[in-house]
Amino acid sequence: MAQSLDDITVVAPHFKRRLSGVTSTVIQLIPEQRRQGLGIVTLGPGLPGHLPKMRWSDLPALWKKPANGKPRIWHARRNNEMLAGLILRDVLRMPLKLLFTSAAQRHHSRYTRWLISKMDAVVATNAKSGSFLKVPHTVIRHGVDLQLFHPSEEIDKGLPEDLKGRHLVGCFGRVRHQKGTDLFVRAMIELLPQNPEWTAVISGRVTTEHASFADKLKADIAAAGLSDRIRFLGEVDDIKPWYRRLTLYVAPSRNEGFGLTPLEAMASGTAVIASDAGAYAEMIVEGETGSVVPAGDYERLRDAISAFLEPQKAMQSGRKGREHVEATFGLEREADQLAEVYAGLLGASLPRTTAASRPATSANV
Repeated sequence: MAQSLDDITVVAPHFKRRLSGVTSTVIQLIPEQRRQGLGIVTLGPGLPGHLPKMRWSDLPALWKKPANGKPRIWHARRNNEMLAGLILRDVLRMPLKLLFTSAAQRHHSRYTRWLISKMDAVVATNAKSGSFLKVPHTVIRHGVDLQLFHPSEEIDKGLPEDLKGRHLVGCFGRVRHQKGTDLFVRAMIELLPQNPEWTAVISGRVTTEHASFADKLKADIAAAGLSDRIRFLGEVDDIKPWYRRLTLYVAPSRNEGFGLTPLEAMASGTAVIASDAGAYAEMIVEGETGSVVPAGDYERLRDAISAFLEPQKAMQSGRKGREHVEATFGLEREADQLAEVYAGLLGASLPRTTAASRPATSANV
């Protein structure tokens, strides 16, 4: 829904159509920021219709300051969004403050470093990402919506009949080498024959360029005679019930920016085995809510999964995972910390809108 910009303090551009980790963050975070009374809108494609939006044709309205008389904040999360902000602020002279959130865990290109150097403030999503920044920054870890992601007693509701009553171990996300889907499949082929009460499920989009990768995995599974116990779900409409149904979640990424899926799983009461890519190691309490292994290390991953294929151990860790996320990774905490950064950029307390009285909005993520 498009709206007047008079009470809008923050513009969150989103210049990508396909679902990504950044998209999931925006979908969860902005409704929470609105619930807290922040005037914020998105700009761009690829986001669900319930989020507050401004139109491209509304851009000229950014020359006019909002009702509070302060500049607006342009909160970018990608290079092209930083560049657009620079053009609006420095070429078109719009009254904007530029903020960039960095999730990358690698040395930035010269171009990206130049863009970052022009920002008014920078946020890193975790300490490791911050270590690659050459500018002052604030570390604010992503949170998870504890109302959307939660445990449930009705774990078998809507599940295919042949999966009901079984312990499920899952791996969710785009099916590709970077995400380590092959490591998960290899571990399942090795471990499931000795653990007959478990079934593996894989959910995520297979893009054209990774179709042969996915086909090879399916062929390996068929060759092992496990096609009925290692199931590809495709890209499901709503992943939340699947998190709740799992007994164990595996995030075997070789490379990651931040990575929300372990938080979503733990919030759903599910134990997690993850690589140390992204911020995974900062999320998991070793041996209590799950385990962290070196990225790309198949043997360590397999052995960690094997240790949690004891159902009672996994379920106990899942309960502790929910408690840990409630205490440390609630979405309100992320929104509160960002509000402090926004206030610092504006040099004053954040103006609040009537959005705080609006009911919470659920999103499919």
